[in-house]
Amino acid sequence: MQKNMHIEEEIGALLKEKHLTMATAESCTGGGIAALVTSVSGSSSYFNGGIVAYQNEVKEQILKVNAETIEKYNVVSAQTVEEMAKGAMKALHADCAVATSGIAGPTGGDEERPVGTIWIAAAYADKVVTMKQEGDQGRAKNIERAIKNALSLLAKLLKE
Repeated sequence: MQKNMHIEEEIGALLKEKHLTMATAESCTGGGIAALVTSVSGSSSYFNGGIVAYQNEVKEQILKVNAETIEKYNVVSAQTVEEMAKGAMKALHADCAVATSGIAGPTGGDEERPVGTIWIAAAYADKVVTMKQEGDQGRAKNIERAIKNALSLLAKLLKE
């Protein structure tokens, strides 16, 4: 990859090189990952689509996140984003996917999950990796960081 390539260009190059497609399942990032990926010319050759699943019903009905997962672990959890990523791959017939769920702020946090807590997953084939983003830098910055972290996590997974 070129040294000063933006993450969305790097993802596109990796997907093209490996002849793979991707999808997104976004909650707190509200479609921002899909928007960034599709800002690259030619992205239609590797981007299948995205699902903005803000409500739990959408996570459960379209992405097939188990209601018990949400009840047991919370919607802002590694387990939920893992199921969201796998669900996006299946629903959108993609080789890989990223998913986000969290509290972008400025409201909505609690002691266990303060504002700025965002879980991110990247899935490819039968492997899923997750990361927890923490620290409140304001809503816009929290979302921007999550978008970049999601794509970086996928790039790392695709390079393994």
